[in-house]
Amino acid sequence: MSDATSMAEAFASGHSDPVQVLEQALVHASMAPSVFISLTVERARREAEASAARWRAGQPLSVFDGVPLAWKDLFDMAGTVTTAGAAYRRNAAPAAHDAPSVGLLCRAGMVSLGKTNLSELAYSGLGLNPHFGTPHNPNSSDQPRIPGGSSSGSAVAVAAAIVPIAMGTDTAGSIRIPAALNGVVGYRSSCRRYSREGVFPLAHSLDSLGPLTRSVRDALAIDDVLTGRTGRSQRHIASSLKGQRWVLEQGTLDTIEPVVRINLLHAVDQLKAAGALVEVRPSATFQATLALIEAHGWLGSFEAFALHEALLDSADAEQLDPRVRRRLEAARSLPASQLMHLIEGRRRLQQQLIDDLDGALLITPTVAHVAPALAALEADDELFVTTNLATLRLTMPGSLLDMPGVSLPSGRDAQGLPTGLLLSAPTGHDAHLLRGALAVESVLNV
Repeated sequence: MSDATSMAEAFASGHSDPVQVLEQALVHASMAPSVFISLTVERARREAEASAARWRAGQPLSVFDGVPLAWKDLFDMAGTVTTAGAAYRRNAAPAAHDAPSVGLLCRAGMVSLGKTNLSELAYSGLGLNPHFGTPHNPNSSDQPRIPGGSSSGSAVAVAAAIVPIAMGTDTAGSIRIPAALNGVVGYRSSCRRYSREGVFPLAHSLDSLGPLTRSVRDALAIDDVLTGRTGRSQRHIASSLKGQRWVLEQGTLDTIEPVVRINLLHAVDQLKAAGALVEVRPSATFQATLALIEAHGWLGSFEAFALHEALLDSADAEQLDPRVRRRLEAARSLPASQLMHLIEGRRRLQQQLIDDLDGALLITPTVAHVAPALAALEADDELFVTTNLATLRLTMPGSLLDMPGVSLPSGRDAQGLPTGLLLSAPTGHDAHLLRGALAVESVLNV
C-alpha cells in the first residue's frame, strides 16, 4: 500500500476514487481480527461519496480529501461509544459530538473508517486486550507476536495496509512503540500541540496525540490540518542533511538487542554519508531522566490512579483486566514525596535538555527489542510485567520531558521483524523535528 499522499494524487489524476478505496478498506478491515472495535460504515460511505463528488468537480477540501483513516478508540466520534478498550464502557452513552481533532480531519474531507483497538484504558506498552482481543503484529511469520501498545489497532491498521493513516495517543510510548514494532512511522506531538478535548485521558500532564502513517510527509500533512495550516510549503520538501546536527545517545546502545543496535548504527552511517553531523555521546539529560524514573517511579502512575480512583472503588473494577487493575492500584499507596521529586525533576531536566542538545536533535532506539511472542505474555503475569517495563523504558524519558518524537523504521531482523529509531526534540520544537525526520527518511534505505 502506498502512503496517503500517493493515494490522494491518484484521486486527483482520476486513477482511483475515494469510494473504491473505502470499499477495499472495509473488506480488509473485516478480515483483520481484533484490529477494530467498531466500524463506522454508514458515516464512511457518506464521507467517501461526498469526497468523490468534490474530486470530480475539481474542488477537494484538502490534499487528503477522500483518504480513509482510523481512530484509536479514545477519540469521541458522534454516535459511537468511546470504549477506551474497557469492557465496563461497552454500554456507555454514545458521544454527542466529534472530538475537535476528528472534526478537523473530517472537514478536510478525510473518511473515518472506524475505531481501533488498544490496551485497556491505554495503560500498557504491549497492546494485549482480553476484552476485545489482541491484534496480531502483521510482520509475524513464525508465531503470533504483539502489536505494541497502547495504540495497537492503529499501528496494525496502517502496517496491514487497511488505511494509510490512523490516529493514536501517547502517554509513555503508545504511538512510538507500536510504530517501531510494526515498521511504520509514528509521531508523538508535544502535549499541547493539538486539542485533547473529546479524547479519553490517562495522565493529563503526559497525554499527547499523533498519527501513525506510512511516511513522514503524511505526518506533516496531518500536522498541517490539525494546526490550521493550509496548502503545502517548503517544509514538505526534504532538505539536505548536510550540516544538520544530531546527537546519538550512546548510553542506550549497550542495553538493546544486537539487531536493534546494528540497524540503528547502519542508519546513522547513512546519515553521516549524506553529510549529517552526528555526535556520538551519552546525553546527560536523557540518562538523568532514566535515573529519575528508576528512583521515583512514573508520573503517569500517580495521574492515572487519581483519574481512575472512583472506578477502582466501584463494582466496575471487577470488569477490568486484572493486570491493568493491579498497575492502577499500585499507585494508591505511593508517597507524595515521589510525586514531588518527579515534578521538580521534570521541570529542571526540560530546561537542561535545551542546553544539552543546543539545537541538535536526539537519536535513540525506539524500543530495545523486536516484537516478542504473544502466547508467553498472555500466559505469564510476571513476564508481562517485566516485558512491559522493558518495552516502555526508552520512550518514557521523552514523555516525561514532553519531547515530540518521530519513530522511523530502521530495518528488520532475520525473521522480518521491524526495528525502529527515534528522533526527538525539546518540547514545542515539533516543526524542527518533523523537518529533520523528513530529511532522515529521504536518505534511509531500510
